[in-house]
Amino acid sequence: MTLAAATELAAATNENLANISNTLIYSSMAVYTLAFFAYIAEWTFGSRSKVSRTAAALTGDAKGAKKDAKKAGAPEVTVKKAGGTAVLERPEVVTRAAAGARDVPDGPGAHGGDEQGDLYGRIAVSLTVLAFLIEFGGVLTRALSVQRAPWGNMYEFNITFSTVAVGVYLTVLALKKNVRWLGLPLVTTVLLDLGLAVTVLYTASDQLVPALDSYWLYIHVSTAIFCGAVFYVGAVSTILYLFKDSYENKLVSGGTPGRFATSVMERLPASASLDKFAYRVNAAVFPLWTFTIIAGAIWAGDAWGRYWGWDPKETWAFITWVAYACYLHARATAGWKGRKAAYIALAAFACWLFNYYGVNIFVSGKHSYADVG
Repeated sequence: MTLAAATELAAATNENLANISNTLIYSSMAVYTLAFFAYIAEWTFGSRSKVSRTAAALTGDAKGAKKDAKKAGAPEVTVKKAGGTAVLERPEVVTRAAAGARDVPDGPGAHGGDEQGDLYGRIAVSLTVLAFLIEFGGVLTRALSVQRAPWGNMYEFNITFSTVAVGVYLTVLALKKNVRWLGLPLVTTVLLDLGLAVTVLYTASDQLVPALDSYWLYIHVSTAIFCGAVFYVGAVSTILYLFKDSYENKLVSGGTPGRFATSVMERLPASASLDKFAYRVNAAVFPLWTFTIIAGAIWAGDAWGRYWGWDPKETWAFITWVAYACYLHARATAGWKGRKAAYIALAAFACWLFNYYGVNIFVSGKHSYADVG
């Protein structure tokens, strides 16, 4: 076999792997869609009884809480008269709100404490695992098709980012943490992300431009993807915290939330639990984001002969770092806990999103080779 023939065969093999990758990505989208409907079924066909755990904890209606909790199959709640503190008779976590003003038990979860809802939830998680494995296969074959890390353009970044985000979710579940309430918003946004990737952002499998052909690609970009995935999980938790906190505040003020709001909010963890979860994941990944920026600066020194030049991507990476630093500082400051800190966290994640989508699409700079398609 001549060298030219061998080269042509290798090129054909690479093209075949690229096509397999595309097929796997589309297949994962189909399975994610099934998981989406399973999560919808979990919320819809699970118990819709008014568990009233939050209401009982905030108003002292212990008898009503027990009655509704038994109907929904959820753990019972009793309320001590002294101070009105809610205590669960079966071992569920009772947390204190960020402002320290109320104790509220966590909800029974997306399934509403119902066996049928729990079955749909398990099916949804199983489908999510299958879709994750298929999508991971798509990312892997994309890498093998060009013998490099699959992070050379926005399409590859998108499919890897969504894979890692789902991996983070499944890892937390594997650690026996009840975060199945994350499943529906996660799968929804993953489908949107992949839909954007295969349409607007799609780029044919190709070799890297010289500036990206470095071992720093494995270090810098991989940590950026992982940080973004964890920041995303924190952002979803923060948004749900704001909704649950508003719901609790309405109950405290004597208001009556709508039936749909009650059905959903009563199944979520307490606002304090959501706030704590968001803070922990953001705080845990912040040092890695710091390392990501440092690694990028070192790579820039190797590739462009300077460590920092206020390129738009560098600038917004630094703005994102400052925003998350402000959030962590706000959480440590008594007057800025709770909703105020949550708004800063969402602003910080918005900076991360703009750093990726906005800078790459709308702003020209040294990172413009990360093609849109």
